[in-house]
Amino acid sequence: MQSILLWPPVAFLIYAGLVGLISLAGRNLSASSKVSKAKASVYSSGELPPVNAAAPGYRPFFVIALFFAIVHLGILVAGSGGISPMVGFYMVGLVLALIALILG
Repeated sequence: MQSILLWPPVAFLIYAGLVGLISLAGRNLSASSKVSKAKASVYSSGELPPVNAAAPGYRPFFVIALFFAIVHLGILVAGSGGISPMVGFYMVGLVLALIALILG
């Protein structure tokens, strides 16, 4: 019996049934809602939402993503090598690349 419960299709069906039951129980326990303008609007503590975008475009995102990619991959490469002068030169190059990225 225990080996059948661990079989992926059977486990999936059991979990799908449990999710369905929990969803139905939650739907029955929740309060009914009425559609109103306040529920459809953006909540910002009583203030109107900002008209301008905070950071237009994807450029700030790509700079941050590239920064973390350089840091993580750089440390991974440096950590996979032994302690040697070559790793020190690599780390200096990594720091220079990050400074160039930050200064733009």
